[in-house]
Amino acid sequence: MKNVNGTFLYMKIANSIERQINDGVLRLGDKLPSIRVLHKEYGVSISTVQEAYYYLESKSLISSRPKSGYFVIHDKNCILRSPKTTNPPQEKVSKDACDLFSNFYQNTRRHGVVNFAWALPAPELLPIAKLKKSLHETIREVADGGTNYDTIEGSVDLRRQIAQRTLLWGGNLSEKDVVITSGCINALSLAFMAITEPGDTIVVESPVYFGVLQLANQLGLNIIELPTCPIDGMDIDALRTTLKYKKVSAILIVTNFNNPIGSIMPDENKKKLVKLLEQYQVPLIEDDIYGDLYFGKNRPSTCKYYDESGLVIWCSSFSKTLAPGYRIGWVAPGRYMDKILKLKRYHSIATNSIFQNAIYNFLVNGRYDHHLRKLRTTYCSNSHKILRGIKKYFPEDTLVSNPKGGFLIWIELNEKVDTQKLHERANKYDIDFCPGRMFTLQNQYNNCLRLSFGMLWDEKVERALQKIGELANEMINEAEEIEVLSN
Repeated sequence: MKNVNGTFLYMKIANSIERQINDGVLRLGDKLPSIRVLHKEYGVSISTVQEAYYYLESKSLISSRPKSGYFVIHDKNCILRSPKTTNPPQEKVSKDACDLFSNFYQNTRRHGVVNFAWALPAPELLPIAKLKKSLHETIREVADGGTNYDTIEGSVDLRRQIAQRTLLWGGNLSEKDVVITSGCINALSLAFMAITEPGDTIVVESPVYFGVLQLANQLGLNIIELPTCPIDGMDIDALRTTLKYKKVSAILIVTNFNNPIGSIMPDENKKKLVKLLEQYQVPLIEDDIYGDLYFGKNRPSTCKYYDESGLVIWCSSFSKTLAPGYRIGWVAPGRYMDKILKLKRYHSIATNSIFQNAIYNFLVNGRYDHHLRKLRTTYCSNSHKILRGIKKYFPEDTLVSNPKGGFLIWIELNEKVDTQKLHERANKYDIDFCPGRMFTLQNQYNNCLRLSFGMLWDEKVERALQKIGELANEMINEAEEIEVLSN
């Protein structure tokens, strides 16, 4: 509905509230009037007020709390500058990041550590009791107690549920388009093996998830890292130039809430990207594992939505949202379906049928969407808490990504701070995080780090964040003292 000036009524309400938030009339933590109160005050429908609140949620200005109402989550005094688009050097790559990852994986599970490192939801945020119930029901109902192999494609019921959920981003997949895998990394691995050979070159964003670096190294692939914006993702023009002058066998992108930089590629760029890969006939592996963890009103779309030629291999899993240990992921391979099925037959034959059916039961009973709403609310709230903490405790010149979904944040510190050394110091206080050098094969991001906020936020977490900031300030002061002495 529009008013006489042609403006949507919900925007009139939303703009009024946004103005009060920006002016400081409504402050962080303030409760907003109920939907029914505004419905009567403005003389509009309840759905119009809901649209206004949905819009404000999409801008991360307010957040709903179950049975409590809507609250302001934006702090107008907490404005942090974002890092610039990355500019990775095109030099001979190093294997240091792979070694860093191996050491990280071995040491990061120490008991009692405040863990900003693992890109996983904390167990306290997962519906453990309901998952147990779903498992028990599955074991009772599945033929042979789940001891037999499932089909290579995976549970048809689960694949149908996954296909139905693509409607949230405009997808039109069926169960025949989906193959169940052992987590998303298995989906990526099958995709790479289906479209590349050892010695081939792939293109990735920079920084890039260190698991991809490990995987590419094991498969004997060469990597080109391209400039990436913390807001909009990979630089499409840089990709166009690369495809023009180099032979590229595959592109891998985390389009929604990138790990580690947090970017979300705009729909227009996704469309341009798909047209570009169709022009050069280069397949795209789209890692959409964080897509369901949006903070706004609607789930972001995918490159797969624009794919008409089958060149987009869409991958995801339930590891970031529901059950990391179940290792249930999937791939929609497009034109590479036969190759993916053959590779899965060779490498794993089948995926655990008990866990597949347990997740199917969880989805079909409507529990998943309820869980996701709570999880997104928690992550959105945590994102504001960690931004406020960085503003309060970290050096003044700190640059920070401002993710609109997921639970990862990318931080660029003063160049005087070596985050590998910062990591060593933080470990002495039982604090863990990921140094930026882990996310590249080039000599870069040495003053950057990635923090996860996928936990139950408490005073211990807040103190740990404060300690990281204090240690970073100490390192800057030490470097400045050395400079003074040297002069």
